[in-house]
Amino acid sequence: MIDRRRSLERWRRLDVTVRDLPLGVLFLVASLLPALRGHGTDLGGLPTRPADALTVVAAALQGLSLAVRRRWTLVCLALVSLGFALDQLRGYHLFAGTALPIALISAGAYLEKYRRSAQVVATLAYVGLAVGLNARGGDESPVEYVTFYLLLALTWGIGAWLRSARAAEAERRSRVAEDARNAERARIARELHDVVTHHVTAMVVQSEAARYLTAAPDRLDETLAAVSDTGRRAITDLRHLLDLLNPDHGTAEPRTPPVGRVLTLVEQTRRAGQPVEFTEEGTPATATGSSDLVAYRVVQEALTNALKYDHGARTSVLVRHGEREITVEVGTDGSGTGAASPGGSGRGLAGLRERVDVLGGEFSTERPTGGGFVVRARIPGGSAA
Repeated sequence: MIDRRRSLERWRRLDVTVRDLPLGVLFLVASLLPALRGHGTDLGGLPTRPADALTVVAAALQGLSLAVRRRWTLVCLALVSLGFALDQLRGYHLFAGTALPIALISAGAYLEKYRRSAQVVATLAYVGLAVGLNARGGDESPVEYVTFYLLLALTWGIGAWLRSARAAEAERRSRVAEDARNAERARIARELHDVVTHHVTAMVVQSEAARYLTAAPDRLDETLAAVSDTGRRAITDLRHLLDLLNPDHGTAEPRTPPVGRVLTLVEQTRRAGQPVEFTEEGTPATATGSSDLVAYRVVQEALTNALKYDHGARTSVLVRHGEREITVEVGTDGSGTGAASPGGSGRGLAGLRERVDVLGGEFSTERPTGGGFVVRARIPGGSAA
């Protein structure tokens, strides 16, 4: 089975002329066999002539020309037509006459230029052949000539249909590839947004706070250390993300942060001056696909928004591992301030909604009457508690 597959692969790698040549040789050999002589296409009704030197010429023109039917389609059609005319006018009626429909199908399928001109010239040549056959004593009626012409036109039409089907398939594949590229760009944009926005927001907030701590060296040193730590985490996360764009990224460390790292995320947010209460219920699964990454991103984006728009407010984070889902709820009480906010694009929550929807989950946001906000997400794929 493997040898057959390798043989097919080697065959497909050969030039199209080499691959089409055996068909032409088959027509040539079959036309020269005594048993098949005179049993080919008979247009015009001329009596069958015994083989002579021109028999080989007519058979070679019709048969061997098929070797170039995909590389030089117009040349193939011209040579096969010439051989067919010689075959019929001389009365050989060779088996190679069957090559004419194949040449016409190939012309309809592969000819890119001069398609209309080729049709006109082929039609005129056919009319000339019909006149020549009648002049040599042919007994075909005009209806029979028209019928044969329509059959030839049908073979061209089959080739044209194959050509349009091939073009439609190529366009479909191009659209699929473009959609995949757009989806990948959107996914990378979401990843960059999640990584950069959270870390940079935390660094901005910490830097703003450091301006007011010049009289407290211990707290200033702690704040600057937190800024440095946040920057290092941003670099690490970006490195994991950029590794995906490297063809050899398989040797890199896994980039997916487990839900267990939410605690680290919470600690980082606390160092930025946000009082966060963290609760985790249930036992995380050892393998949850992308659901744990989405849960992590929900917490990350919600804490980023808390730092931006409700800085200093009491914040709660709840992560619950159910039998078949992960539930995340992050909220603030509205007692903070947004004075240190660097602003936002609104892309974060929209991106989270898309992530959760892809997994078949539910995502919602709410602004309580007393202020603040609540973000909730139900993400399928959790493990038993």
